[in-house]
Amino acid sequence: MFWLSILLVIATVLLVLALDKAPQPRIKQILKWLPAILFAYIFPALVTHLFSLDFSAVPLHSWNTSLIMPMAIVLVMSALSFSQLRMVGWRPIVVFLSGSAAVALGPFLLLPFFGLFSDQFHFYLIDQQYWKGIVTMVGSWIGGSTSQLILKELSGCGESLFLVILVMDNVLVNVWTIFMFQHIKRSDALNSYFGIRDSFTDFVPDTVAANSRGLQNGILSLGISLVSVTACYFFVPSFLLKIVLLSILGLVFGNFLSFWNHALVLKAGGYLIITIMAILGLRLNFQDFSLPAVVILFSSVWLLLHYLVMFLVARRLRLNLAWVPVASMANVGGISTAPAVTKTYNEEWMPHAILLAILSMVSGTYWGMLSIYLFEIIYG
Repeated sequence: MFWLSILLVIATVLLVLALDKAPQPRIKQILKWLPAILFAYIFPALVTHLFSLDFSAVPLHSWNTSLIMPMAIVLVMSALSFSQLRMVGWRPIVVFLSGSAAVALGPFLLLPFFGLFSDQFHFYLIDQQYWKGIVTMVGSWIGGSTSQLILKELSGCGESLFLVILVMDNVLVNVWTIFMFQHIKRSDALNSYFGIRDSFTDFVPDTVAANSRGLQNGILSLGISLVSVTACYFFVPSFLLKIVLLSILGLVFGNFLSFWNHALVLKAGGYLIITIMAILGLRLNFQDFSLPAVVILFSSVWLLLHYLVMFLVARRLRLNLAWVPVASMANVGGISTAPAVTKTYNEEWMPHAILLAILSMVSGTYWGMLSIYLFEIIYG
């Protein structure tokens, strides 16, 4: 199963790259609806589902977290210049934080609204204490799996409820990822419709220099990145600390090493993002699950509220609306899928998506603790 999983990931990456460069008009039409990188997520899942394969225990998943993702982080972050950070400014952070606040406070806005139509929402969420599972989703959507596990303990969520919440969470995030891919592909059209003219300077060349000096600098850049990741693998046990440290190192490398090949590291980081998506796709599960319909409806509308709040804030700030899916995936998708969605629009935005995702990882537990406190105060 191990070698088969590797072959499937390699085949998926090659498929995505081939689709991305395919000249056929019919394929280009399909890619308007399903971006090429999204096939990195869907194709492995389809193969595993059709042939009843189980790759959930292969070592690729641990490699993804401990080596591949950190390598992608340091490469992508090293393509970010301080000039870019200054030009982007504070507005994307405001949009991101508005999305986090909508996740943490959304249940308290929606529950009275749904209560106008049916008592079932109050019955399941409060009387049956499904809220204890809901608050773990606050941690999952903003902070990731670590925050979700911490909030499970803090809320006293039972194992059986936590299991079905995990499955629902997985399904919602998968569907949401597809929706965000669709949004970001149409961001320019939305900007034009709403009269938003928020441009972004192109800092990194689109092509990699083919001369010998460019190749030497590229090999040296990749070598330094690999040494950094290897050192963190052995000496930094915390995933969050590892990601933060490598992000800082990437910024230092890209801004203070004159020989750094920005075009090559950005391109290599993009390939690793596709690989990460393919490995995540090995675990994508299409199985049905049992959960009250009202809880599923509540969670779906909750996620839409998160999106609507960010959209309105971005429009108010006259910010490029592509930042809405970027900020949403930094919240809901996290460190792996946020740059993947961003790559569909502009590779040079991937470092910003990673920065927002790191902010999400840091703050998720605290937003969840606020939700627990409010549930206990209002409905306790």
